[in-house]
Amino acid sequence: MSRPTSPFTREQLIPQEEMIEVERKQGKLFIGIPKETHYQEKRVCLTPDAVAALTAHGHRVLIEANAGLSASFTDKEYSEAGAEITNDKSKVFGCPIVLKVEPPSSEELKHFNPQTVLISALQLKTQCKEYFQELAKKRITAIGFEFIRDADGAYPAVRALSEIAGTAAVLIASELMSSAIKGSGLMMGNISGVPPVEVVIIGAGTVGEFAARSAIGLGANVKVFDNSITKLRCVQTHIGRPLYTSTIQPKNLMKALRRCDVVIGAVRGKNRSPIIVTEEMVERMKTGAVVIDVSIDMGGCFETSEVTSHDHPTFEKHGVTHYCVPNIPSRYAKTSSLSISNIFTPYLLQIGDAGGIENAVRFDRGLKNGLYFYHGILTSKPVAEWFDLSYRDINLLIL
Repeated sequence: MSRPTSPFTREQLIPQEEMIEVERKQGKLFIGIPKETHYQEKRVCLTPDAVAALTAHGHRVLIEANAGLSASFTDKEYSEAGAEITNDKSKVFGCPIVLKVEPPSSEELKHFNPQTVLISALQLKTQCKEYFQELAKKRITAIGFEFIRDADGAYPAVRALSEIAGTAAVLIASELMSSAIKGSGLMMGNISGVPPVEVVIIGAGTVGEFAARSAIGLGANVKVFDNSITKLRCVQTHIGRPLYTSTIQPKNLMKALRRCDVVIGAVRGKNRSPIIVTEEMVERMKTGAVVIDVSIDMGGCFETSEVTSHDHPTFEKHGVTHYCVPNIPSRYAKTSSLSISNIFTPYLLQIGDAGGIENAVRFDRGLKNGLYFYHGILTSKPVAEWFDLSYRDINLLIL
């Protein structure tokens, strides 16, 4: 019996009908926005203007009653923008797409329907293994908005919130120095004949840049420290004026800390922020000086830092006032909500135009970068390594 000369069967060699790509049809989204229940979280994902833009494109938005009240958005405003208001939390979590600022709690996950699309922050450092197991059980598709990249390769959500945190750090420091709350009584105002307030910023990322911009705008004398010459150069270029910059050398840093009135820590690390300022350095600072540790959510870059809350934001150590609240943008809930909404709205419209999350992720690499769960399958390597879980490459699941 002769051996076949072709690896294909006879049926496979018969001419096949041509497969033509089916045109993508615009999908209608049904988005649920629950009220945030995380401690001291006052932000909301979409503003009434954003809801109006979505409903004008034929999408539905179901929002829990008073979800935007802490950010100064009333139910009436949302209703007039075309949103549906409900007091039933389970109805909101039952929507095909759920939009949140904070990741859902284990109690909230119980209300989710199978195959739901979740768009929220991931906050990897605060999660536990059970959270991802619950997502897998419900076959949820989840996107962490802090991992979404734009066309330039940057992270728009992280940058937007960092801009707010940097600006807020200077405003908070100015408030803490006021005599009204037993501060040093100094004012950032560049008053004629009065020496300017000395501000030291550790970290030249987005937080550091916007802190420097705000402090300079208020007339302070600013010094920026970072071990990246490129970042220091970028800060000078973006601010557009000569600025004291230095690498983090103990001698130079100690000299600046002894003279400063405010020091802002904005240094990030891979797993934890490195401790840049030791307790001995804090002891040698001026009495009444203010420490704002913006990197406290990653452990803090001051040895004396301890996590505080918006209710009790400060404590005093060695005569130095420390402000160590992890969620600074929530203090300015309306501005933060507007900023987050500006990021979410174009992506939601894009998902609708693409005909659903599957097509949107297939054609947008930046959005795909934020995807960490796909129909109950973990697709993020960092999450898998952090929690010792198995994962699949998203490119093998979505062609």
